Amino acid sequence: MPGKISDAAGELRIRAHHGLCIRFFCGHGYSPAFTANMERTIARLHAGEPFVLADGLDSLCACCPNNSGTVCTSEEKVRRYDAAVQDLCGVHPGDRLTWPAFSAAVASHILNAGKFSAVCGDCSWRQLCHKEVQ
Repeated sequence: MPGKISDAAGELRIRAHHGLCIRFFCGHGYSPAFTANMERTIARLHAGEPFVLADGLDSLCACCPNNSGTVCTSEEKVRRYDAAVQDLCGVHPGDRLTWPAFSAAVASHILNAGKFSAVCGDCSWRQLCHKEVQ
């Protein structure tokens, strides 16, 4: 069972590559609990709640089956995704961001720049997002 992610003082923590996952979320997930957590987190972001860019497990990972309790079981791959998004968008772990600003950076520096496949090319969820990117 995935470990619980405890947001300090209820603060949202979001991994860099989740900027793409959130943008393309369409109600699919690993489980009903994962999907519900994703929907709650997205609602908080869309309501204007700021977040801290996470270096590792974040608020979305709380209900993910790949959460081993301390790291993602796909940590090497997702760290690569995080690093690509950070480099392209000029953000760093620990940065305090808002969804509109981060989403705009992701759109400008990744999606509109044609770099989606370079960031997420081997993601198992890619086909859901790819429909929107084309």
